[in-house]
Amino acid sequence: MSGKYFVATDQNFKKEILESDKVALVDFWAAWCGPCMMLGPVIEELAGDYQGKAVIAKLNVDENPATAAQYGIRSIPSLLVFKNGQVVDQMLGALPKNQIAKKIDEHIA
Repeated sequence: MSGKYFVATDQNFKKEILESDKVALVDFWAAWCGPCMMLGPVIEELAGDYQGKAVIAKLNVDENPATAAQYGIRSIPSLLVFKNGQVVDQMLGALPKNQIAKKIDEHIA
């Protein structure tokens, strides 16, 4: 099942991610990044799987440099898990779906 992930930006990040009452996974990516493109379909699947349970978002680092800089994103894809406005987990690289889902599940429980 594939769903629509949330498109995070410098403008909506605080309200939609940090102030969310749900766990949020944010994929920091860029259009020129090969591994990021490989991860895209996985993020869409997760968005479907976690609909209503967690916020699944993607943030383009080229278009939203302030948020990327705020979290010290130096290599992409970087996946950050937020809970109650704090980073509670992070993953680097194009990881398999089950590995990402496991991290989200740890923080929803």
